[in-house]
Amino acid sequence: MKKRVFSGIQPTGNTHIGNYLGAIKQWVASQAEYDNIFCIVDLHAITVLQDPKLLKSQTRELAGLLFAAGIDPEQSVLFAQSHISAHAELAWILNCLSPMGWMQRMTQFKEKADKQKEQVSVGLFTYPALMAADIVLYDTDLVPVGEDQKQHLEYTRDLVQRVNSLYGDDTLKMPTPSIPQVGARVMGLDDPTKKMSKSEDKPNHAVNLLDPPKVILKKIKRATTDSLRDIRFDPERPGVYNLLSIYQGFTGQSQAKIESHFEGKGYGDLKKELGEVVVEGLKPIQTRYAELTADPACLDSLLAQNADKIRPIAERTLKRVQEKVGLG
Repeated sequence: MKKRVFSGIQPTGNTHIGNYLGAIKQWVASQAEYDNIFCIVDLHAITVLQDPKLLKSQTRELAGLLFAAGIDPEQSVLFAQSHISAHAELAWILNCLSPMGWMQRMTQFKEKADKQKEQVSVGLFTYPALMAADIVLYDTDLVPVGEDQKQHLEYTRDLVQRVNSLYGDDTLKMPTPSIPQVGARVMGLDDPTKKMSKSEDKPNHAVNLLDPPKVILKKIKRATTDSLRDIRFDPERPGVYNLLSIYQGFTGQSQAKIESHFEGKGYGDLKKELGEVVVEGLKPIQTRYAELTADPACLDSLLAQNADKIRPIAERTLKRVQEKVGLG
């Protein structure tokens, strides 16, 4: 049997080429290898205040983009977290079994609490318990983790060990961290020393998957480079290195071939060709997205069908835990 992989994706912010090259492209490529579950984590999104209509539209937009990029409902499951109530129900039980000190050690909460002060929500504080529920509900084998979520997965594993020591080893399955297949690490076009981010709202920071061709060309034309002339994959020159990495991500060509192609050319040539490559690379995704979202009810139905497919697994896990702790 294939190993089951669980990945959660926030619906807020604009999905950009960094998300595509760094993760989505790898998810699509791995569908035949793993039993993939992709969850649009809209319950996590409301740990900070959201505009209700915007959250709904962003959830639908992200689903449309993921399907358009190649997530196949015949091979993988893609659903919205709030469509399966077991996520919230199990999260409450796990909250009650989590020592306060474990939550207080979470560095992400500390960083956000420093910024939001007394406005920070209780939901943001208990976020790791909901993330743990997301993972263990589906008897997950592997969880791809980046550096920013590593501590949360360590908490999940500690919590599974605690629950199993209290109620029996068969209560929850222990998930294993998985280092994601290396995709391109795409940096901001305006500041190539910082990773391209969904939360950054500067106009020339990122190329979004739904940007029209003229906008894509304009953003890449304004990308930060340096005062040198030769075009090489040199990590010490972050601007040019970032543009070449994006070019490689979309073309699949080797570094040597790309450097040979741009030998004797200038930054203007690099930016022009890169813009054209990105436009062409995103065209089939944008076309398919337009088809999927032309009928929002059809896309909503597809998400609902996926939730129906996966819900029995979540409910079996929840029932098992409830019985162990004396509920239901």
